[in-house]
Amino acid sequence: PETEAPMVPAEIDCSGISPGDQLTVMYQWSGAEEEKINAIFKPFVDACGVEIVAESTRDAAVLDAKVKSTPPDLVFWPTTAPLTLYGDMLKDLGQLGASASNYADFWLDLGSTGGKWLAVPVKADIKSIIWYSPVQFEAFGYQVPATFDELDALVEQMVADGNVPWSMGMESGPATGWTGSDFIQDLLLTFEGPEYVMGLINGEIPYDDEGVVKAYEQYVKWASDEKYTVGGATGTVNTGFLDAIYKVFSDPPEAMMVKQSGFAGGEIVKQYPDLEYGVDFDFFGFPGAQGLQGGADFLMAFGDSPAATAMVKYLTSEAGGAAWAEAGFDLSPNKAALGHYPDEQLAKKAEILASATGFTPDLGDTIPAPFGEAEWKAIVDAVQGADIPTVLAAAASAQSEALGR
Repeated sequence: PETEAPMVPAEIDCSGISPGDQLTVMYQWSGAEEEKINAIFKPFVDACGVEIVAESTRDAAVLDAKVKSTPPDLVFWPTTAPLTLYGDMLKDLGQLGASASNYADFWLDLGSTGGKWLAVPVKADIKSIIWYSPVQFEAFGYQVPATFDELDALVEQMVADGNVPWSMGMESGPATGWTGSDFIQDLLLTFEGPEYVMGLINGEIPYDDEGVVKAYEQYVKWASDEKYTVGGATGTVNTGFLDAIYKVFSDPPEAMMVKQSGFAGGEIVKQYPDLEYGVDFDFFGFPGAQGLQGGADFLMAFGDSPAATAMVKYLTSEAGGAAWAEAGFDLSPNKAALGHYPDEQLAKKAEILASATGFTPDLGDTIPAPFGEAEWKAIVDAVQGADIPTVLAAAASAQSEALGR
C-alpha cells in the first residue's frame, strides 16, 4: 500500500509553507528547558515540515546585535523590554492571526503599546503563593485562609497556640532582601491592587507612598518578631532563603508557613525525598491578593513569513496551549492549557493563574538600577528597626533616578 501523507491536525494551519522552510527563533532556554520548548514545537514542525533554526542566549546585547543585523523571525524573551526598544520593528500579532480570545485582557494590555498587540505571554511562573504542611494544619485544626483577614486571624491563632507562623529567612548574599520584596509586593497586591503596583513600576506612584508604608508596616510586624517568625529580625536577615523553606517541613517543624515562589516544591522534595505532595506539603494562593506577581516569557515577531505566521497562530491556539501544558514547561497563560497539565502542582498553580484578575512583574527586577539594591536595603533596614518612612524615602529617590522622573 502507498504511504499516506501525515495528517495535519485541523488546528495547525500550514498555509503558504513549503516543506523545508526555515524559521529563525531566539530564546534564553537551554538544557532541559530547551528540550521542553522543542517538545512544544514538535507538533507544528511535524505538521508543516518547517526547519527551526534556534539561537539561545541570556545576553540582551546579543539580541540587540542580532536585531540590528538580521532579526530572528520570532523572539521569546523574559520581559517586554523589546517592545520599548524595537516596537517599530515588531509585527502586530493580531495581524498574524494570533488568538486574542485565549488570553485574559490584562495579558493583552501588558503586551500592547500604541494600539498594537506586539507581545503575547507563552510561559509564566507565579510567586503569590504560600507553602504549608496539610498534616500540621490538620493536627492543629487550622483552615487554609481565603481572605487576608482570615490569614491575619490564622497567624494570631498560631501565636496563641505557641506555634511560629512564618519562616521568613531572606539571606541571599548580595541579593539579601529579595524574598522580602516578593512578600511586600503580595501585600501591595492585597491592600492596593495590581494597578497600584504597575504605578510603582512606571513611577506614577512614589515608593514612599502611604500604601507602601502600610505594606512595610505589616511585613515588619511579622518579619521582625520571634513570636511571628523563626528567629525574629536576626533570623529573617541571616537565614538562607532555602533554609527558610526547609524549616516548615522539618521534623518537628520550626514554623507553619513560608511564602515562596513555585520553585519551592522542587526544593522541598530535594531536601525531604520522603514527603508527599498534597499530604506533607502543599500551597495556596496569597489570600486576598487582587492579582498575581510573577515572571513571564513573551513571544514577539520580527518576521511575517508563512512559517512565522503559522507558528504564532499555533502557539496561541487551543492546540498550542494544550501542547505547552502537556510539556510541563511552567504555566501557559493560554486559557486552553487548563486541564492538560500532567503534574498536580502545575495544575493547581494553573488554576490560581486562570482565576487571576491581574499580573504584575517583580518590582525589583523591573525597575532599573539603582532601585533593586535600594529596595533590598530598605527592607533589611526596616526589619532591623529603622524608621520605615525614612528608609522608603531613600528607595523612592532611587526609583525616581532609575525611571528618570
